[in-house]
Amino acid sequence: LLSGCAKVQDGYTTATELVQELKYKGLEMDGVIYGTLISVCASCNQCKEAEKYFNQMKIEGHMPNVFHYSSLLNAYSVDGNYEKADEIFQEMKSAGLVPNKVVLTTLLKVYVRGGLFEKARVLLNELEALGYAEEEMPYCLLMDALSKAGKIDEAKLVFAEMKTRNVRTDGYAYSIMISAFCRYRLLDDAKELASEFEAKYEKYDVVILNTMLCAYCRTGEMESVMNLMKKMDKLAINPDRNTFHILIKYFVKEKLYMLAFKTLQDMHNRGQQPDEDICSNLMFHLGKTGAHSEAYTVYNMLRYSKKPMCKDLHEKVLYILIAGRLYKDAYVVFKDNARLISRPAMKRFSSSFMRFGSINLINDVMKAIHNSGYKIGQGLFSMAITRYIAQPEKKDLLFHLLEWMSGQGYVVDPSTRNLILKNSDIFGRQQTAEILSKQHMMSRTLKTKETSR
Repeated sequence: LLSGCAKVQDGYTTATELVQELKYKGLEMDGVIYGTLISVCASCNQCKEAEKYFNQMKIEGHMPNVFHYSSLLNAYSVDGNYEKADEIFQEMKSAGLVPNKVVLTTLLKVYVRGGLFEKARVLLNELEALGYAEEEMPYCLLMDALSKAGKIDEAKLVFAEMKTRNVRTDGYAYSIMISAFCRYRLLDDAKELASEFEAKYEKYDVVILNTMLCAYCRTGEMESVMNLMKKMDKLAINPDRNTFHILIKYFVKEKLYMLAFKTLQDMHNRGQQPDEDICSNLMFHLGKTGAHSEAYTVYNMLRYSKKPMCKDLHEKVLYILIAGRLYKDAYVVFKDNARLISRPAMKRFSSSFMRFGSINLINDVMKAIHNSGYKIGQGLFSMAITRYIAQPEKKDLLFHLLEWMSGQGYVVDPSTRNLILKNSDIFGRQQTAEILSKQHMMSRTLKTKETSR
């Protein structure tokens, strides 16, 4: 159970709970449990706690073995604490313990994370002399640290040495160097190394494939990108979140917006959570190229995800939907996020909807605008009533709007009132007169209140 804590989120807390339960049941700690605890601490970035358990173990009379020292060194590697690492390494040798491959490789990790590249280089030579550098891991540690420190030429030398010695690789060394070349915009080198790996090796995983994909995308090698995707399918390697992000960014850069959209859909269908910035950028380009419905689909992917989305995206998609005359969808976005929509955007939406939106939703839109805290202007009411007058069969909706206006303290202006009266024979003279009478009384009441102020 304790060993499993090293592999789960917040594993250190769970491990301490297990230790408390152990003590509660009257069971004693031993060297195995202490060693496992130190290992958990190292995996969970709890360096001070690892030290505490290591010292407590010695106080209780348990002698540290190679595993204990290796786990504590791993804890020091988190922040590159090479001073303490050297101290514990010397203590280990003084105790008569012989450092093995794991201990020396872990010490190398401490040195590279602490920026001691010369010491790391000497230690790598020692690993080579002992026959502990037959696989790529020690080289990868040093190359990765050198490249991230901007020492790309030194990283290349280590990589060249590794190849000269025919060190066994699973592709991680290539992945590190290709990523480094991309990072420093040495794109031709990245492409060349990706091609070399493809030609020499047949063993792939999603990490190396993503790295190669990134190199080809950065250099605009469309054919290589497509061939690599076919290879992933053939080898039944499932793309991860990074794979999809690389492809979507590339397709957007190449202005293949619909291909980017389909890739995003595939990502979503596989249960992968897309990055908001990538979605926002794709939404913008889809909207610009007239793919308004697709842009709205991207918005909904974010909207129904578990993560909270940026408030600006609601207004961004609202403008896209208005441009595409998708007024029903625009109404849904406005209604659900009205208080996050700016006044200019609200005016653009409301005036566009009154002119071109579904007449059956006009009253709902009016209520949504009112409920959002905005005061509706006479111009908007005039546009709505003009729409109703043009379609006499919608007279019930007109009367409903006028009734609602009276209830909320809104009155029609004289010109709109005259327009309604002029068409009273269409809507029914008596009913029209009753509604306008209420409007007139409301108007007089408002004027009286204004005078008394």
